[in-house]
Amino acid sequence: MATVKKQSFQETMERLEEIVRLLEEGSRPLEESIDLYEEGQVLVKRCDETLKSARLKVEELGKEDSQ
Repeated sequence: MATVKKQSFQETMERLEEIVRLLEEGSRPLEESIDLYEEGQVLVKRCDETLKSARLKVEELGKEDSQ
């Protein structure tokens, strides 16, 4: 599996878009496509965790404002 460096949310999304584009081209060897897919799965998980964390922060801030 590919090692993924720590990136900002925006950088992660840009890399995901690149991976999707590369996979949609269909011109990569199978092994490379699998590596790209695995990297994409790691990045999707990272984005999901970042969004969940952001949502919790926003909810907490909303609670503080309503008190």
